[in-house]
Amino acid sequence: MKGGTVQINWHDTKPVLSLDFHPQSGVLATGGADYDIKMWHISSENEKKPPTATYLNSLSYHSSAINVLRFSPSGEHLASGADGGELIIWRLNSTESGQTWKVLKTLAFHRKDVLDLQWSSDGTFLISGSVDNSCLIWDANKGNTLSSNYLQLYCGPTDHFAPGSVHQILDSHFHYVQGVAWDPLGKYVASLSSDRTCRIYANKPQTKTRGNEKINFVTHHVIAKDEKKTAEDSKSTKNHLFLDETLPSFFRRLSWSPDGSFLLVPAGSYKLSPSSDPINAAYVFSRKDLSRPAIYLPSAGKPVVAVRFCPLVLSLRGSNLAHLFKLPYRFVFAVATLNSVYVYDTESVSPIAILAGVHYAAITDISWSPNGKFLAVSSQDGYCTLIELKNEELGSPVPSPGAVRSTCECLKKTEDMAAEPTPMECSSGEHSEMEDTPATIAQIDCSNAPVLGEIKTEAESCTEKQVAIRSNDPSKPVKRRIVPVAINP
Repeated sequence: MKGGTVQINWHDTKPVLSLDFHPQSGVLATGGADYDIKMWHISSENEKKPPTATYLNSLSYHSSAINVLRFSPSGEHLASGADGGELIIWRLNSTESGQTWKVLKTLAFHRKDVLDLQWSSDGTFLISGSVDNSCLIWDANKGNTLSSNYLQLYCGPTDHFAPGSVHQILDSHFHYVQGVAWDPLGKYVASLSSDRTCRIYANKPQTKTRGNEKINFVTHHVIAKDEKKTAEDSKSTKNHLFLDETLPSFFRRLSWSPDGSFLLVPAGSYKLSPSSDPINAAYVFSRKDLSRPAIYLPSAGKPVVAVRFCPLVLSLRGSNLAHLFKLPYRFVFAVATLNSVYVYDTESVSPIAILAGVHYAAITDISWSPNGKFLAVSSQDGYCTLIELKNEELGSPVPSPGAVRSTCECLKKTEDMAAEPTPMECSSGEHSEMEDTPATIAQIDCSNAPVLGEIKTEAESCTEKQVAIRSNDPSKPVKRRIVPVAINP
């Protein structure tokens, strides 16, 4: 594993607020406070030197800072959201001189800054979250379908609207919506807000005619607080699970696993007991029960602002039996705090890498290349960091998609039957679920993970709120370890 901060002029020294890899070509798109989207070719010259970024071209149309950009699953479109409610869809066009991106349409409805967005798995719809406290479901293929009166009620005069369909408005949050995610199986969408709630919406189609169903999302779960009993076991207290608006970041970017089995949520604030101090964390929700987090992953000291799964489905190594997830395959995912990034493997209980101390300002976004080789990190200091993983570090993709397809079919079948959450037997004979274990799942030793960048402040903060694992030999130093914990019902 190698990499570091690439010292080039990314966005005229302005903050880089978002980035995303093209799902086919691997071109990296970045959006910044200079109002431009820039395209970069990422490459690795040799084994000793870190990866480099080569400028390709710029997309100029926005009139304000670009907070989020995401390619559609097919790679044919790019959606970008900015301050002032700007949301643009770009289309890739082929010309004699090559391929160019051009504005396809603007989606005008948000009254204030767009902070996050995500495409549906078929690229037909997308969801956006905004400072206006709302989430919008857009039909990317149609023009505005809401009545003029309805549009005026939310946004005023409509003569400035360009094509773009607001399919549905989800306006249950009471503060900024800073993160949204679309379930790859199409059943749910999720949103995370600075009102300290995560909302899960389920798709309840308005018509029953197969093949002619109109998506309609309704509130399924509102996750806000966790109930803890006191030592006397006579009283219980409820503690907020998420940080409030004092979190020093505009973003709380959440992510589904590629198979839809798990939802990873940032900005967590978890208390082990009513009297303990809160711990900054990311939560893992199992699809079996999205009403409460199943596991929390503590960060060293700073709040978690973004999480992202690697798109690859990897073969099991079989080297560690004490894994956090029980799956017939592996996923790799990254958890970004304000100043560090932890890379996890679902088959391991220890981070496979820790990146810290490489940026002078807050991290804003993270993204994986389609082949899983590169992990890109953007920051408000105006720079991006590129990390390259070797083949042996990442592992091998599954030889066939059968296990993944089987798991997805099991999940869909269980939901269609409206069954209670139970272990789902797949054709591979494996369960797709969290390990059913008591409170402490595993001891994660940060010192065993490869560390990139300066780690001094991170190592110091790691020792503050972690469990001390003592050896019988008094001459040996005490090891400090991060402890992922399963949250008991």
